[in-house]
Amino acid sequence: MPNYLDRIQDAATRARELEEQLLDPDVAKQPGAYEKLAKELGGLRPLVETGGRYRTVLTELEDARAMAEDSDPELAELARGEVERLESERGELEGQLAGLLAPRDPLDEKDVILEIRAGTGGEEAALFAADLYRMYLRYAELQGWKVEPMSSSEMGSGGLKEVVAGVAGKDVFRRLKYERGVHRVQRVPTTESQGRIHTSTVTVAVLPEAEEVDVAIDPNDLRVDVYRSSGPGGQSVNTTDSAVRLTHVPTGVVVQYQDEKSQHKNKAKAMKVLRARLLEHEQERAASERASERRAQVGSGERSEKIRTYNFPQSRVTDHRAGVTLHKLDQVLEGELDELVDAVHKSVTAAGDPDRDVP
Repeated sequence: MPNYLDRIQDAATRARELEEQLLDPDVAKQPGAYEKLAKELGGLRPLVETGGRYRTVLTELEDARAMAEDSDPELAELARGEVERLESERGELEGQLAGLLAPRDPLDEKDVILEIRAGTGGEEAALFAADLYRMYLRYAELQGWKVEPMSSSEMGSGGLKEVVAGVAGKDVFRRLKYERGVHRVQRVPTTESQGRIHTSTVTVAVLPEAEEVDVAIDPNDLRVDVYRSSGPGGQSVNTTDSAVRLTHVPTGVVVQYQDEKSQHKNKAKAMKVLRARLLEHEQERAASERASERRAQVGSGERSEKIRTYNFPQSRVTDHRAGVTLHKLDQVLEGELDELVDAVHKSVTAAGDPDRDVP
């Protein structure tokens, strides 16, 4: 039987320390520090609560085993039933503790930059990009996360060429990191008169949001260009140099924003995405697993490169990594993703390689 008691006690002690620090008026005056401590405490609570119940069960189990040796046959019989129940609960709790105490990706608690782009399939791919964006919005709502739209490029049909949004909340990267890749859709477009099924793709990238302490950007390595925004918008959007393009010269990473009327706001949003992309770039370089920064998550967008297929005629969703098929496409598109997300996490954990190629 694994001995979790010492680690449970350490977690409980740390949780009490954090609670005391959060009550410190000086900490409350520092939003960044307060948020960091609160997030750490929130991450410890499931372990502390599960650990508390585990310790209670061990105590009750010891008492029940002693009673099972009682000279009163009826009392001993009741105690043996209680021992059986408690041993079953202990096993369940140990399974939960194993997961809670398993080494975690240090990025798991990060907020993310979610990028969705139409791939192969033209207008139909753009329409599905809009469907996927709505799906993730609904999932975020169900999870209690906050979504901040950052930029989008729309098509007249109602589709999206691309959309970028920030997603903030508890365990956002942990839940979304395996959503990155090529999502394939099979359905009959509304413009198809012969009823033929078309296959299109959408690429999804999930970048852990990087803070300044995670990625140091030397101002000398950064080229900042400002220019006049293009496309529809108010007078100030189209007549002032409010659009911003940032180029990180050493890596060649380029980010540009023009959605806001303010040059300052556009630059702030561009910096947030630039830090996230540079963090991703550094992780890939250190791992030496892929040839290019963006291909790590989305490949080339070809139909053959897919992590998941959404088949509308059969109301079917298949995740090709977990080997799981669900016949409830409508519910999935309404944000009910937990079953798929959990299956992929289990599959990846069993394989022991979170970044393995999808067959």
